[in-house]
Amino acid sequence: MTRKIAILGSTGSIGIQALEVCAHIGIEVVSLAAGSNIGLLEEQIRRYKPKFAAVADEALARLLAVAVADTDTRVAGGAATLLEAVTLPEIDMVLVSVVGSAGLAPTMAALQAGKRIALANKETLVAAGSLIMPLARERHLEILPVDSEHSALFQALAGNRAQDVEKLLLTASGGPFRGFTADALERVTREQALKHPNWSMGSKITVDSASMMNKGLEVIEAHWLFDVPVDDIEVLVHPQSIIHSLVSYRDGSTMAQLGAPDMRIPIQLAMTWPERHANPFRRFSLTEVGNLTFEQPDTTVFRCLPLAYAAIRCGGTMPAVMNAANEAAVEAFLGNRLPFARIPDVVRQVMESHVPDMRPTLESIADADREGRTLANEAFRHLKKE
Repeated sequence: MTRKIAILGSTGSIGIQALEVCAHIGIEVVSLAAGSNIGLLEEQIRRYKPKFAAVADEALARLLAVAVADTDTRVAGGAATLLEAVTLPEIDMVLVSVVGSAGLAPTMAALQAGKRIALANKETLVAAGSLIMPLARERHLEILPVDSEHSALFQALAGNRAQDVEKLLLTASGGPFRGFTADALERVTREQALKHPNWSMGSKITVDSASMMNKGLEVIEAHWLFDVPVDDIEVLVHPQSIIHSLVSYRDGSTMAQLGAPDMRIPIQLAMTWPERHANPFRRFSLTEVGNLTFEQPDTTVFRCLPLAYAAIRCGGTMPAVMNAANEAAVEAFLGNRLPFARIPDVVRQVMESHVPDMRPTLESIADADREGRTLANEAFRHLKKE
């Protein structure tokens, strides 16, 4: 079991819940990293007493250093400090829960330093799965999924042979706009998009869930994590969020993992695997839930999902540029600069403009990420003129 951990994104939804898990099962927090919420990070430093804390913004890091000068925690600022936070020698595991492509460099650094990874940042594998997974295999290191869907697949695959897998079935709640028509999506607001029916998550992932891009990113992540062809990965809408995903085998058996929609459960499993520890987290009752229902996703309305499939089928740097365009589009939507229904239009335009590098390197992936954001900003301007 993991005993000493670094948490990247400690002030986000996953990071906060991960710290609850650490307190409950006695995992020592060695380092924390956050973006700009230094008020909450100060509280975490005082409670969990990490050796080191990293802040992306150097000016904010200086303010935090003054605020916690009475503690034993060393504070540093700047992008490079994330790499220090994940490579301290005493760390057993790194939980990567920063948002977006910012997770790529620290994940690579942690693997190169011989650390196990608990991965809550799907964009890392979306953009660079062809680099991350071979590195993990080369170093004989585990990448343990934190997303509830991938945790479910991980558990349903355990003890079975890879050659017996017929299909992976990723479940999706359908988000707040399940059942909407394309016309109805034209009128949705930021506030509506941020009201997920089942899960409490950060704003970016909540918007991705509403557009179903999150499920597309999860398809790509599952492809890399479990080495399953993308055409053998399906999405199934399951509004109750009780069955977190399923694996179908060639003998006709299907294995499913069920649980309450509480992210602390898969977070804890990633930290303690192969052990399972008792906890006070919420349970569910099948009799109280009553019906479990399923339906096919409407890909004519939720157009981000087929775009993600198209990106991974193309391969190379196409998933990286798609992911960057989506990040930029979601940021614009959250800033009230882009209508929700135009997010897939921006992503599609960027993908159509990109010529992928079919043998990507870390440098070409970084270039694709920058290109995706630049092209997305050009697409915003074009859409405003229409």
